[in-house]
Amino acid sequence: MATYRTANPTTGKIEQEFPGLDDAAVDGVLSRSHGAFASWRAVPAQERAQILKRAADAYDARQDELARLISTEMGKPHKEAAGEVQLAGAIYRWYGEHGPDLLQPEVLDPQGSDESLVQTEPIGSLVGVMPWNYPYYQVARFVAPNLMVGNTIILKHAPICAASAEVMAEILHEAGVPADAYINVFASNEQIATMIGDPRVQGISLTGSERAGASVATTAGQHLKKAVLELGGSDPFIVLDDGDIAKTAKTAARARLSNAGQACNSPKRMIVPNGKFDEFLSTVIQTFDNARVGDPKDPDTQVGPLSSIPARDGVLEQINRAVEQGATLHTGGTVPDEDGAFLRPAVLTGVTEEMDAYSEEIFGPVAVVYGVDTTDEAVELANDVSFGLSGSVWGSDIDRAQHIADRLDVGMAYVNEHGTTLPGLPFGGVKRSGFGRELGRWGMGEFINTRLRRTSSTKK
Repeated sequence: MATYRTANPTTGKIEQEFPGLDDAAVDGVLSRSHGAFASWRAVPAQERAQILKRAADAYDARQDELARLISTEMGKPHKEAAGEVQLAGAIYRWYGEHGPDLLQPEVLDPQGSDESLVQTEPIGSLVGVMPWNYPYYQVARFVAPNLMVGNTIILKHAPICAASAEVMAEILHEAGVPADAYINVFASNEQIATMIGDPRVQGISLTGSERAGASVATTAGQHLKKAVLELGGSDPFIVLDDGDIAKTAKTAARARLSNAGQACNSPKRMIVPNGKFDEFLSTVIQTFDNARVGDPKDPDTQVGPLSSIPARDGVLEQINRAVEQGATLHTGGTVPDEDGAFLRPAVLTGVTEEMDAYSEEIFGPVAVVYGVDTTDEAVELANDVSFGLSGSVWGSDIDRAQHIADRLDVGMAYVNEHGTTLPGLPFGGVKRSGFGRELGRWGMGEFINTRLRRTSSTKK
């Protein structure tokens, strides 16, 4: 049976435990979700939209409570946590406002018939497997479009996010989603595999590691189920020589420290012209050194703990291995003498392709800074990893920056911003960062039946 618990990463103490789903209960969950589909899809789209708007209202009204909850669960500083709550609410509201229009049939050229029409229909019960790093946001971007389209959902959250998972279910049910149309389960990985293989489940969405994604994709493929995977990233942050280097360096450093660096689309690799390298590097180091590491509930804290002590120790091991292999550690990479999963933010240079840190994702407050001689070299370095989530280019000449951004092998390319996520923008990557898209109309187009209805007169 799965172990779900709140293990406060600030103190290292277990504060609450939750019983996992019993194996004997799996069939009942599947039956409930499948059985609710017919009635939920029959609810008028405008009514489903109003339910999502009420959920958005609840996120807004309970912002402080919800923020404190995930600060305790996974260590996000309170200000960042509150921002995540706002974003989750905005996603539910966006689909409440735009969802009905996105479900309208599309009239095609009849092409010899009286009518050719494309309809958007739900497909049934879906399983969502969500990660701990953005507990509310990750759930919202999967749940909102799929409830709007009329699918039912079985939601498995990360074991350390059980308390927030329960509150999210409570919010949706109080807003009007039937209990069986959204079911929160404290399931094991094996139980999820069983659900994916069951004919009552029509699709699976996972946000997580490459290993988890490969496992889910294998199971889904064996059973011919649609899957959407949002996996890791090692995003490049390309700096051109025509911008404000100090300002850009501060932006890069602060973005990398957000959520203690635990974001798939964090700017993990900073690529800088050699002529500006020293200025950029010194600013990043200074910003990292000045960042206040501490209790996420303290309003002055800028960097909280990592999600757990094992997660912290894994990042520390990556830093130490990079140094052993020849990289230079300029600051940080040490553990404060206090309880909790804290790590002083680290800056590495001199990472080469022979080192593990060149190709692996470092999921913590670690910046790897590279120097290059040309923009061609910058693009080659940016694309020379197995990930392809997002990337950014920074400079004053917008046309030049856009041209370089267009050469990045990523799902999301930015110019003079990084990692922007908004309800109406598609989110997703290429290569080993996964496949499929979330958010906007693209998120509502993944788990649907795009059905053609063609009508011809009997007189023909």
